[in-house]
Amino acid sequence: MNKVKITVLKTTLDEELAAEYGAEGLKACPMHEVGQIYYADYAKPEGFCDEAWKALYQYAFALAHGADAGTFYYGDWIRTPGVAICSCNDGLRPVIFKLEATDEESAIGYEPVR
Repeated sequence: MNKVKITVLKTTLDEELAAEYGAEGLKACPMHEVGQIYYADYAKPEGFCDEAWKALYQYAFALAHGADAGTFYYGDWIRTPGVAICSCNDGLRPVIFKLEATDEESAIGYEPVR
């Protein structure tokens, strides 16, 4: 199992939905900043938003175990093998992440099921 590099690409705020449904003064998510980098395998990286991890973990797990872009969504999603572009589940202010497979082995031992 290898580590997956997670990069924060973009923080957003849907101003129309925020005006209708959001709390007064709602801004883009304060948990992450553009350019932040984390490394993960199957476990949430330290300092990473719990809710974002719930949305991303299955992609991180798959990439850590060798999946590529052709594996996700019938091969019509991402053109670069070993990459996934995902967002958290916040409908008013989603954060967009880039997940990339790496060749760096995870410190967690992994034995395939026999």
